[in-house]
Amino acid sequence: MSKYRNKKTVYKNIKFDSLKELNRYKELEILFKIGEITDLKTQPKYLLQEAFKHNVNGKLENHRAINYIADFEYKKGSVTYVEDVKGIKTDVYKLKKKLFLMKYPTLRFYEM
Repeated sequence: MSKYRNKKTVYKNIKFDSLKELNRYKELEILFKIGEITDLKTQPKYLLQEAFKHNVNGKLENHRAINYIADFEYKKGSVTYVEDVKGIKTDVYKLKKKLFLMKYPTLRFYEM
């Protein structure tokens, strides 16, 4: 069992962090099959900040890139939607969501 009591599961060789996320995927899968949405992706990754090096007290420190990984991405017409299925909204999630919204203003964000 996970830290937040989610039950991780696998469906069609795709790993889902919760049953809620799996159920949403099944809904999107139906919409994809009937042509309501296109380009359905799971776990799309978005760069929020590039990796960089910084000199701290004469020592070069490496800082890894910061990424946001959503649950789903799909298109409906010409609009790209990004979805995140959430149970508990951690402080890290809230911060990454703000950075995502600022960096990708043309994407339509949907939170469940």
